[in-house]
Amino acid sequence: MADRIAHHVRDLPRSGIRDFFEIVQSMKEVISLGIGEPDFMTPWHIREAAIYSLEKGHTGYTSNLGLPRLRAVISKYVEEHFSVSYQPEREIIVTVGVSEAIDIAIRALVNPGDEVLYHEPCYVSYSPSVVLAHGVPVAIPTKSEDDFALDAEALATRITPRSKVLLLNFPTNPTGATMDRARMEKIAALCVKHDLIVITDEIYSEIRYDGSEHVSIAAMPGMRERTLLLHGVSKAFAMTGFRIGFGCGPQDLVEAMMKVHQYAMLCAPITSQEAAVEALLHGAPAVENMRREYELRRNYIVSSLNDMGLETFLPRGSFYVFPRIESTGMSSRDFAMGLLKAENVAAVPGPAFGAPGEGYLRCSYATALPKIKEAMSRMTRYVERARKGQFAEAV
Repeated sequence: MADRIAHHVRDLPRSGIRDFFEIVQSMKEVISLGIGEPDFMTPWHIREAAIYSLEKGHTGYTSNLGLPRLRAVISKYVEEHFSVSYQPEREIIVTVGVSEAIDIAIRALVNPGDEVLYHEPCYVSYSPSVVLAHGVPVAIPTKSEDDFALDAEALATRITPRSKVLLLNFPTNPTGATMDRARMEKIAALCVKHDLIVITDEIYSEIRYDGSEHVSIAAMPGMRERTLLLHGVSKAFAMTGFRIGFGCGPQDLVEAMMKVHQYAMLCAPITSQEAAVEALLHGAPAVENMRREYELRRNYIVSSLNDMGLETFLPRGSFYVFPRIESTGMSSRDFAMGLLKAENVAAVPGPAFGAPGEGYLRCSYATALPKIKEAMSRMTRYVERARKGQFAEAV
């Protein structure tokens, strides 16, 4: 059967995150700093809305585009939080998480050979999604000395006549990077100049620190008509299992996405859609409480990593840190595997997020502070052993 598998699927690498956690799941009493999932329970009023939906017998299909009421709520939410307006009847589609939205958007846009530009380190699905659509992924490295922001000059050097789409993700998984307005304006100008379509994944937009502004490229002059804004309820509202994302963009693109969606998925679950209505309407206080807790955790974990000599960029969004582990003399994978086996602490090797991730480790602070403190204590011990040349014994 192996010979019958489509070549572009056969040659696709497995997710570095999932492979690593296959190992983690075989071990006991591991403190995990690896999974990008909030440790908070979905707020009760949102769960109650899902329960009430079931009690009312709302168990059928919805429109392919999603519940009209949810799309109306999304339109209002996006206008308030992202400063750009969309018509709920024809410019918004509800998807099974942002992951599906990325997949169907790329399939709707990309012809074989079209180039999709994206910045690395990045979420693991971006390049594979392009390959599965027979496109050509083109990575643009970002650097810690530039705050892991996308540099307009670096982007310009990668644009060719075959470039069609730019995929953005700010705040970023895995680095926690954000983009200020001045930097984003330069990116927007390049997109207009070279007629690029933009897919902007803004799933972490509510999770920001230090009073930093969230800037959506969709709201910039000349960008609404060429941008697909993606968001959802998984991260900020602690609703990962509900699997609700949405895309907002030009009618023709949303219609094309709907065609792929209706044949592959049909619609997102109605129970989850009704819970999402409640989240977007009344979830802000809970989101702010979670954000404050993340900020406390961020401050602690960044301080701890820097104290142990692992240079760590201060993230201003999401719930990840990306410490540099090169000073230990170990590769990212060796460091992560040694830490797991010697100290029962799981963190993801940086190269899982692209080649520029070598020499780094992704640690998620979407776990309770007492566990983070214990993990940092164990990691300090491990780093000290590694620097003394004892890492072979630790591994």
